[in-house]
Amino acid sequence: MEMLTFSHVEKHFGEKKVLQDASFSVPEHTIFGFIGKNGAGKTTAMKLILGLLACDSGEILVNGFPVRYGNTRTNRFIGYLPDVPEFYPYMTPTEYLHFCGEVAGMPAKECKARAKELLRLVGLEKERGRIKGFSRGMKQRLGIAQALFGRPKLLICDEPTSALDPAGRKELLDILAAAKEQSAVLFSTHILSDVEHICDKVAFLHEGRVALHGSLEKIRRLRKSTSMEIEMERPEDAKTLLAAFPYLQQKGRTHLQQEGTGMASGLSMQCGWQKGNAHLLLEDTARLPEILHFLAGQELPIQRMERKEPTLEDLFLEVIAK
Repeated sequence: MEMLTFSHVEKHFGEKKVLQDASFSVPEHTIFGFIGKNGAGKTTAMKLILGLLACDSGEILVNGFPVRYGNTRTNRFIGYLPDVPEFYPYMTPTEYLHFCGEVAGMPAKECKARAKELLRLVGLEKERGRIKGFSRGMKQRLGIAQALFGRPKLLICDEPTSALDPAGRKELLDILAAAKEQSAVLFSTHILSDVEHICDKVAFLHEGRVALHGSLEKIRRLRKSTSMEIEMERPEDAKTLLAAFPYLQQKGRTHLQQEGTGMASGLSMQCGWQKGNAHLLLEDTARLPEILHFLAGQELPIQRMERKEPTLEDLFLEVIAK
């Protein structure tokens, strides 16, 4: 069953067309990656799903019921985690979840059991301190517990990992992977490695339109071409190879993300140069035999040669370049 159906939705702010004929669906027990660079319209789409904005045209269904602008009844099926969740800082996590249960009219016994269950799920069961002392990652985990408290059929997460360190991101992704046993998850992000890690289906949002959508396996098959990465032992040998084969590309690597690189398009990428190594990229693998023949003839030592399968990042960059 589809937990969310987003059908031919349009949303304009004056002359700016934020969403244009956008359509996708999220089945139950699925983690759905909602991908797009900053400003693509992801947050607007989520506000429409929550009934905080009115569609100019199209229809949105949650658990088969239509979303209506304003006090929509469909929100009883939804749990929502914003990118920066806010809490009452003087409460402990247990007190906060009990408060959420009281507001929702949950019986005290059920509320206590549910709070204990969710705090264990998000790894906060031993935390007795007040929320004001929590780190960003701890607040995100508590935010997921709060969003799941009412056993929603649809969990919406707005870029939940964007400001977390690698360890915090992994913890949060593991929690979301466990959450799909209870809820369908709409996971908005521009960090494509996170999508590849946990998502079953994806939609690429570009300039207000859904450029691609489907299962992760299907999306990957759309870009069947592979490339070959060649790492030479000596940088001067890489220069020799580039001079002989101009269609080769220089490719750098580093483990540190450089500010301003990749983020201009709203994507988190790794690039740069690693001292002492020379990386080259061959896009047309049919030309590999002539390169190998040249390397053997010139007796140029190779550090590494590796076939690179197409990534979600490669495909997304192709989409936004069109």
